Amino acid sequence: MRIAVTGSSGKLGRAVVDHLREAGHGVVGLDVDGPRGADFVQIDIADYGQVADALAGVEERFDGLDAVVHLAASPAPGIRPDTALIQQNLAMTINVFQAARRAHVTRIVHASSETLLGLPLTEAPPYAPIDEAAETRPNFMYAIGKHLEEELARKIMRIDPSISITGLRFSNVMAVDDYAEFASWQHDASVRRWNLWGYIDRRDGAHAVERALLTERSSYETYIIAAADTVMRRDSAELLAEEFPGVPLARPVSGRETLLSIDRARALLGYAPEHSWLDHV
Repeated sequence: MRIAVTGSSGKLGRAVVDHLREAGHGVVGLDVDGPRGADFVQIDIADYGQVADALAGVEERFDGLDAVVHLAASPAPGIRPDTALIQQNLAMTINVFQAARRAHVTRIVHASSETLLGLPLTEAPPYAPIDEAAETRPNFMYAIGKHLEEELARKIMRIDPSISITGLRFSNVMAVDDYAEFASWQHDASVRRWNLWGYIDRRDGAHAVERALLTERSSYETYIIAAADTVMRRDSAELLAEEFPGVPLARPVSGRETLLSIDRARALLGYAPEHSWLDHV
C-alpha cells in the first residue's frame, strides 16, 4: 500500500514508518518537522487546507494514497493548556478524517489512548485485565479529546460506509532507551499503578498499526495495544491485590502478564507483541 503517516517524526511515528517500509509498503511521512527527502512532506496537520491538499497528492512525492495512519497529536496532558490541547488534537483528527474522505482514501488507523480506561487510576478499575468492554472513563481533557475522536470516527463510518477506521488505544509508548528508567520503579508498586503497570514497546506498536491496516472491517473498532508483560518484575496478580484490593480478576493471569487486556487485538488483528523491557536491561 501507499500509506501516509501523520506525526511521522514522533516516538511512535518513527517506528511505524520504519516497520511499514520494512514490510514493503510505500510510506510518506507528514509532520511539522522531519528529514528532508522524497519520503517526507512538511505539513501543519492543524491546517485543513494543507491536509486536504497533501492527502490528494504532492508533486514529486506521491499521487494518491491507499491508507492514512494518524498519529499526530500533543501526546499527553500538561504539554499545552487544557483547552488548547483538546482543540488542537480534535482539529487535527477532524482534518485527517475529512480530508481522507474527500481524497477517497478509505482506510484509516488512528491513535486513541489507554487514558480512556480511567487513567490515572485514582479510583479502582472495575476488573482486570481491563478490556475494551469497560465503559470509557476520561478523567482529564486529553482523554476527553480521545473519547470525542473515537465518537467522530464511529459516526463518520456510519454516514460513509466506504471508509474503514480503526482506533488503537496505545499504552505508554517506550523506546529501548527508556528502559533504563524501569529499575527506579521496582521498589514501589504505587509509582506505576496509574495505568496498571502497562507500556508498549514502540516496535510492537508499529506491528499493531500494520495489522490494523491489513484487517477488513465494516464498523469502527478499538483495540488496547500494550506489551505482553508489565513494567514490574513482580507477578501481576500480586501487584493488583496490593494496590487495588477487592478488584476482581476477570480471568486468571500468569506471572507478569499485562493487566491491560490485549486478547481482543490478538484474536481479531493478529497482534503478536514480541518485545519486553527485560530483554534490554
